[in-house]
Amino acid sequence: MSPTTPAQAQQPQERLRLLDRLLRPFADVRACEAVSALVLAATIFTVMTAYYLLKIIREPLILTGGGAEVKSYAAAGQALLLIPVLRAHGAIARRVGRLKLIAAVFLFCAANLVIFSFLARTSIPIGVAFYLWVGTFNLILVATFWSFANDIYDPDQGTRLFPIVGLGSSLGALAGAALATFLLRRLNPPDLMLIAGALLAGTLGLFAWNSGSNRCWPKDGTKIVPPSAPIGGPGGFELLAHDRYLLFVGLIAVVANWVTNSGEYVLDRTLVNVVSANGLTGPAVTRFIGTFKADYFFWVNLIAVVSQLFIVSRVLKYLGVGTALLALPLVSMLGAATIVLFPILGLIRTMKISEKATDYSVQNTAQNALFLVVPRAAKYKAKAVVDSFFYRSGDVCAAGAIFVGSHLGVKARGFAALNVVLCCIWLLVVWQVRAMNKERSAALDAAGTPTPEAPAAAARATVPSV
Repeated sequence: MSPTTPAQAQQPQERLRLLDRLLRPFADVRACEAVSALVLAATIFTVMTAYYLLKIIREPLILTGGGAEVKSYAAAGQALLLIPVLRAHGAIARRVGRLKLIAAVFLFCAANLVIFSFLARTSIPIGVAFYLWVGTFNLILVATFWSFANDIYDPDQGTRLFPIVGLGSSLGALAGAALATFLLRRLNPPDLMLIAGALLAGTLGLFAWNSGSNRCWPKDGTKIVPPSAPIGGPGGFELLAHDRYLLFVGLIAVVANWVTNSGEYVLDRTLVNVVSANGLTGPAVTRFIGTFKADYFFWVNLIAVVSQLFIVSRVLKYLGVGTALLALPLVSMLGAATIVLFPILGLIRTMKISEKATDYSVQNTAQNALFLVVPRAAKYKAKAVVDSFFYRSGDVCAAGAIFVGSHLGVKARGFAALNVVLCCIWLLVVWQVRAMNKERSAALDAAGTPTPEAPAAAARATVPSV
């Protein structure tokens, strides 16, 4: 635990004890931690609300503009866009502190939304471009938040408090889906873009509060790191190349997203077929798809919230981070096997809701907790690469499989069968990461400081930053 300043010791203990009691049924919250955990939860709540406003309006834009195949193929464009974006991100992180890095990322995205809103009002086709942009920068925004959370908490705090922080993510996604459904009946998509941009800009105040007022001060090893200190260190790609643990975490992102994105294609393809079979045209198509997706995301996030409240903290506490990562591949395998037998829209929807709810609760929290045992540079740079480029690489793999399968006339159950095979590979990779995470956690418990593998330590001294 980091030292407490005299000013911090004078904070009203009654209020903190009350917040502790309110949060303890959901996580092991200790003294000084309740306020910072709630502010972090509010921050990711706002980010996810903004993202889901954008996610809902991008669906009819891309599906009516190109169909489920174009949506899947767009992942390749997102992966290509991420290469220069991540290099720019790494270059900025090397020179500035975390708050300036966060401000640069979030204000850039807010400004882009103003531009997209203007273009949409001029009737310029923006479906594919907007889909590419949302799929590229939403990952950077969320990765930046979780990098910040990993930075201000040590491994023990993060493992205990991330279920509370993750609750903000689940609630924000739920609120965003419900809000989008409500607003789409009254406003146009360009208006929702402006609302989302304002929400993203507003989160900067929450980041600043937690960076300056958190009693659990940020650390790098046993040293307190000033918020204005540059991130430093080698670039994200270099860090992964020299650290087997980080590389395997990246492989999980690739395989996991390949499986989930392929399953999403099966759902979208079946949905489009239903639209055609019912003879819907024009605005009726947009309303039907938009309503279906909004309802779909609502149930995904409602179940994720319940899981985040009552399951995630207990899974992490009693089973550990590595074991928690086994949940999603097992759920995905069961869902894929079921779709192989019964490729029906209602059943596919149910299995995908179960999969995504697990992804957004147990998997999301455990995946982010994997970075609690890595150096500070890896928290910001390597995490950004894993959560964006590796994640989108999974999309590219899925798009390639969909391209080949579609031209060969593969049916929905064929893609589900491939997912069963991929889930077996996924489980093997998770098992390796589980063992390495246990080793690093044990080393931290013994030494009280991050102990990256020797090659990674050497890389920080010899590899230039991106």
